Amino acid sequence: MVPPVAVSPLIKTARYSALIAGIIYGKRRYDQLKPIAAEERRVEEEEKKVREEQERIAKAIAEASEESILK
Repeated sequence: MVPPVAVSPLIKTARYSALIAGIIYGKRRYDQLKPIAAEERRVEEEEKKVREEQERIAKAIAEASEESILK
């Protein structure tokens, strides 16, 4: 088996710098997108409530029309 080769300190520094830069970028990007996602979830929840209310009303109307005396 071949013995491992010593990695240059320049390469090590570049790799760790890239790792740290990626972590910092990811944290900033997450902080930027988090409020947008929260707003989208809030809007979706409101739309879901409205949609469920419309479905409930449509179901009530359909049931009321089925129970008509004029059948």
